[in-house]
Amino acid sequence: MQRYIDKFMNYLKVEKNASAHTITNYTVDLDVFKDFLGDKEIETVDHLSLRRFLAELRAKNYAKRTVARKLASLRSFFRFLFREGHIKKNPITAVLTPKLDKKLPLFLDTARIDRLLSTPTDRNIAGLRDRALLETLYSTGIRVSELVGLDLGDIDFISGVIKVLGKGSKERIVPIGEPALGAIRKYIDKRMGYKTEDKDAVFLNKSGGRLTDRSVRRALDKHIKTCGIIEKISPHSLRHSFATHLLDRGADLRSVQELLGHMNLSTTQIYTHVTMERLKSVYDKAHPRA
Repeated sequence: MQRYIDKFMNYLKVEKNASAHTITNYTVDLDVFKDFLGDKEIETVDHLSLRRFLAELRAKNYAKRTVARKLASLRSFFRFLFREGHIKKNPITAVLTPKLDKKLPLFLDTARIDRLLSTPTDRNIAGLRDRALLETLYSTGIRVSELVGLDLGDIDFISGVIKVLGKGSKERIVPIGEPALGAIRKYIDKRMGYKTEDKDAVFLNKSGGRLTDRSVRRALDKHIKTCGIIEKISPHSLRHSFATHLLDRGADLRSVQELLGHMNLSTTQIYTHVTMERLKSVYDKAHPRA
């Protein structure tokens, strides 16, 4: 089993150019399946074996979404093995993906967004950095991994766009608003006299190195508490807010898909459910016979 996993991981890295996050998830999922198989050869796995594996995950109280993700990892794995001729039949084609409950993304309304973005102080470099990164997240809708990967050369201050390296190392150009650009300018001007280990990175930690995903989350948590927002907000919530506010103000779904860097339109369509929920809420409150 392990040699097949190694072949699959090499395929993901070399041919699919998968991200480190994707590689980690696949590794975790396939290791769980390898432990389930024990000494059983991969060639002997059939759809009944896979169903027993899913039943064991449910018995261990794995969440539906976790089970679905592990099944998706196995689908890719067995599809690879079948295509490469390592197995004669793909057993997972007979296994259905469990139906998931629709979970609407959490987002902030514009009033709370304004409150959050105005929370970081402009009296020190940490506050200027946090204001810049929060403004950038909301202005562009980029992922946290894309934010911390930004280099100074990726920002075009004249045209008002940034170059983003997204999932699968795919580049895209994203517009960025003047408030975010202004916040970035102030931060960069302030840090000019400070020691920097990574001169290319836009956002730096206190040691001068490139900021990490975790540091961004900690900064957001601090400012969420300061401004009194009680919802459990993550950096991804700013991405959700970005998409929802665009659609609420008339942006078309295809444009929002491009801005978010979604490969499939179906991934973006969840935001139409968010806006529809808001319309229903307004209807219920305002119509006398709702």
